Amino acid sequence: MSQIGAPHGGTCPKSPRSRTLRTVAALTSAVLAVTALAGCSADDDADAAPVAVQDNAPTPRDLVADGGTLRWAVDAAPTTLNAFQADADATTSRIAGAVLPALYTLDQRGRPQRNPDYLESAQVVETEPKQVVLYKLNQQAVWSDGREIGAPDFVAQWRALSGRDTAYWTARNSGYERIEKIERGKNDLEVRVTFSKPYADWQSLFTPLYPKQVMGSPDSFNDGARTTLKATAGPFLLKSVDAKSGDVTLIRNPRWWGQATKLDTVVLKPVPRADRADALAAGALDLAEIDRSTAERISLALKDARAGRNGAQAALAHGPGSSITPSKALKSWALAHGSDEEKAEEVRAARKKNQEAIARYASAQDTLATYVVRKSLEPAYTQLSLNGESGPLSDERVRRAVARAIDRQELAESVLKPLGLPAKPPGSHLALAGQAAYKDSSDALGGQDTQEARALLADAGWVPGGAEQPAGTKAGSEAEKKEGTEKDASEKDASEKKEAEKPAKSTATPAPADAKKKSDEASGDAPSDEGLYIVGDDKPGDRRAVPAQAAPAAVPGAGTRVLTPAPAAALQGAALQARAEALDTRPGALDTRPEALEAGTGSAARAGAPQAVKPDRGAAGAYAPRGTAAPAAVPGAQQALGKDGKALSLRFVLPSGPGSESLRTVGDRIVRMLDAVGIRTEVTKVPDESFFKDHIASGDYDLALYSWPASAFPATDARPIFAKPEPASDGSLMVEQNYSRVGTDRIDQLFDQAAGTLDEEEALELVRQADARIWAAAGSIPLYQRPQLVAARADLVNAGAWGFAAPRYQDIGFEKDASPKKADKKADERTGEKAD
Repeated sequence: MSQIGAPHGGTCPKSPRSRTLRTVAALTSAVLAVTALAGCSADDDADAAPVAVQDNAPTPRDLVADGGTLRWAVDAAPTTLNAFQADADATTSRIAGAVLPALYTLDQRGRPQRNPDYLESAQVVETEPKQVVLYKLNQQAVWSDGREIGAPDFVAQWRALSGRDTAYWTARNSGYERIEKIERGKNDLEVRVTFSKPYADWQSLFTPLYPKQVMGSPDSFNDGARTTLKATAGPFLLKSVDAKSGDVTLIRNPRWWGQATKLDTVVLKPVPRADRADALAAGALDLAEIDRSTAERISLALKDARAGRNGAQAALAHGPGSSITPSKALKSWALAHGSDEEKAEEVRAARKKNQEAIARYASAQDTLATYVVRKSLEPAYTQLSLNGESGPLSDERVRRAVARAIDRQELAESVLKPLGLPAKPPGSHLALAGQAAYKDSSDALGGQDTQEARALLADAGWVPGGAEQPAGTKAGSEAEKKEGTEKDASEKDASEKKEAEKPAKSTATPAPADAKKKSDEASGDAPSDEGLYIVGDDKPGDRRAVPAQAAPAAVPGAGTRVLTPAPAAALQGAALQARAEALDTRPGALDTRPEALEAGTGSAARAGAPQAVKPDRGAAGAYAPRGTAAPAAVPGAQQALGKDGKALSLRFVLPSGPGSESLRTVGDRIVRMLDAVGIRTEVTKVPDESFFKDHIASGDYDLALYSWPASAFPATDARPIFAKPEPASDGSLMVEQNYSRVGTDRIDQLFDQAAGTLDEEEALELVRQADARIWAAAGSIPLYQRPQLVAARADLVNAGAWGFAAPRYQDIGFEKDASPKKADKKADERTGEKAD
């Protein structure tokens, strides 16, 4: 999915720092492609939890061919080349990684490692009276204009990002504001950085490092680096950014002092996620992150190749030609050559169109068989965010009840298990499995427990029948019972009188329109505005009983009805069917291994075989024609809860775009889990481009699913995400990046203490304590680490699903002509026989 735009709304528009921080969050999170740092420095004794290994075809450099061009898909053309600006995106970060200094890079476990291409050493050399870090630079490190990388570049970046000069339009300044001074050491290759107060995450600074030509003045910072860079210092140079196509071309840096790049050229090509399957099928890309459906299609092509089927045979087996039987073919031929010239012309045109479709499919399958799918876990997790600013979720007991109703293990397995990836839910908000700061602190909130969830809701006053009570009336009061008894008796007498007046045959024929309207009013489903009834108001387990007089027993589909304005009924019925299909939860939706497809897993395998018809449960938030059944009941589901005459209903906002199918499926499962404890949800699907900026950032939601990146430096990077919201002078709420609007003073204190200690073990323990309190506050519920699926040409090596690690751009390339043994191994990978 494309990058999300900058958020706006009720989140303190008068605070430049919080505004820019929120912008970065919008660009690096929320549903779709997340590019992030991940890891934490420490020893190797971190909490042992499942870690997905890299899948990038690691190959020694001497087996990688020299030369070639890599066509690498990105979501969009870069809006700026300055990674510290508010509108920087994932493409900006990818370019920076290839052309600019990174003093620290990440290993496979997401831990920062000194980059010897730029640093000979970096260490804290003084702690009293002030912390001093001494950087010793690689003596060969130079900018592309020939100037040495040195103290002037460090000084310019510090001054631009310190926040002291508001003329610089910076997106973040974390850490730089703690620097007191920067000076030259014993020689030009030494840089001494003195901090005004201790800073544990000093390794996060000066990556990427920009030349002083970019950072030296507000004008050059704000505008000078949007489309070009005056100097670079990476294994590649920025050659051009095509204004029309958006293609970014990188070429070898002739001044590069490290190991030479294997590739001559890297072209970053903007290709939306929804278009990548077609681009791969056309052979227009060599490397691209993909969704499940595309991975499934590649796996099917590999299975065909292993079975000895070429594209044309595959088209007849499961493509456009699979529905053509011998009898149909004979009939078509006869009509095409028959005496009815008009009919013959029509059939010939249809045959030609079908043959073209078969040819396209055949060509695509042949091309897709030259790719492999590489998979790992992204350094990011998907969470359920609970907006605690107002409404029922402002009560911690209700937030905790929502959390206890959800089976995180089931959700993680539904997303990751079909891919063969570790499916243990994250136990931390601040680190992922494998990182030094990781510790499972979810016990601070507790696991799935339906009874505990119901008890928490009852303690908060949300009880069955509470929605029918007038405010201030206690549940079960004698007055209410008496009123209810009298009302029931009156309705019963009226019903019996009405039934006695009906002719006997009315039990076998539909009631007149006016009678039906009255029956709908009696049943509580009376339309307040043109009779609209939203599918999902009766969630599973909440099928309201319809009195006998509401509809004759013999009428098919009698019971709860779904209404819609008559003129649009047909169109809305079709839309409902499509939405219901999109929300269908399918266990084992995808396994990228061909053998799984042989077993009938995935939509591609199902394409050529008849499938069992699944019940249509409807889609929450959609309209449907009169007579459509309400969603089926979930066994054991509870009656809807209420309090003081108001029903407990939460607005669940989800993105509606083609790249968000997985989120919507997870959302559907969450709806059912909440329904089982009596919490009703109103699902609202919004366009991808407005999901984050118009709903999450502005607080226009109760529940939402989006992703946060993990960080190598959680004390610094995670603090604004979980900081306690503070009232601004204009009365609005300053939330920084804390879109759940839930926080505590103690969490803030723990973050500050962790960032301010130079004792690494103490810092890690403080981060873990902060995480336990974040769990207890129940504003964010981590569900699963995001899967990373990458399509790569089979002969492309040292590239693919990197997981935590940063790409080593100079090692990426195409495999040399392989030996027979190597060729066999490569063939195994292409056909999916390589062990997972």
